[in-house]
Amino acid sequence: MLIQAFGALAYVFVRDLAAFYAVAAVFGFIYAGTMPLYAAIARENFPLKMMGTVIGGTAMAGSLGMATGPIAGGLIYDTFASYTWLYVGSWAMGLGAFLIAMTFKPFPKATPNAQAAPVPASA
Repeated sequence: MLIQAFGALAYVFVRDLAAFYAVAAVFGFIYAGTMPLYAAIARENFPLKMMGTVIGGTAMAGSLGMATGPIAGGLIYDTFASYTWLYVGSWAMGLGAFLIAMTFKPFPKATPNAQAAPVPASA
């Protein structure tokens, strides 16, 4: 997530079309690498009985973000006549997501009952 945040910030420094495509390609690979993280983070930090709720909430939040992102981006562009603040805001949101993820503590796994080792029969 941290790398994705800086990938979004890289767009601020793009000045020509070739660089834009290069950043877009790298950012696409970074984004594709973070998508599987959601399920892994959920599984490591929440009990199995909550997985439906956690994955559902993650999907809902992601869908809302993808639905409102273009509107917010358009408003930012209309206000500032530049995409710079859109990318800076995306970077800040990415840093925030990274910091939140770092506060998670792995859910304690249930350990199976330890069986006593068989005692050897004496001769």
